[in-house]
Amino acid sequence: MWNIPNALTTFRLLLIPVFAVLFYLPYSWAFFAAAFIFWLASVTDILDGYLARKLEQSTPFGAFLDPVADKVMVSVALVMLATYYQNHFVTVAAIIIISREIVISALREWMAELGKRDDVAVSSLGKFKTAAQMLAIIGLIWQYAPWMINISYALLAIATLLTVTSMLAYFYAAKSQLTKS
Repeated sequence: MWNIPNALTTFRLLLIPVFAVLFYLPYSWAFFAAAFIFWLASVTDILDGYLARKLEQSTPFGAFLDPVADKVMVSVALVMLATYYQNHFVTVAAIIIISREIVISALREWMAELGKRDDVAVSSLGKFKTAAQMLAIIGLIWQYAPWMINISYALLAIATLLTVTSMLAYFYAAKSQLTKS
């Protein structure tokens, strides 16, 4: 159960409260530090999956924990950003992204019960969504300059559009099971 990929996933979960504390510190460097921690967590997300495949260390525990860590990390960041920015765009994007994660997790669980989990496996569209989402979140946390915030808003819009598109693609892939009588 304990191997390098699972240790990285666990490390990512442990970074979440560190990220939250840094985000709320009243220091000029706090947003950069919080953005760095979120970036580090994002890198461990990429690295743990790569190492699990490369080292042939995939485990049921890792298969369970990795998506949980991802969803918790992103959800915490989006809720914090919606609270911080207090604008409709960030709030609606956060609601759409978090809701999609819950819905797709439930869809995957249901499809797994039917023995059809592979029908709703992670797609390349989902990977593009994740990349845009992570970059948007990092930029919105760091807030280095107005141009960074504007680019981050654009990336968040792209991520939100890809969120909806990929959700529809997952539902289309599960259509035959969802429409059975």
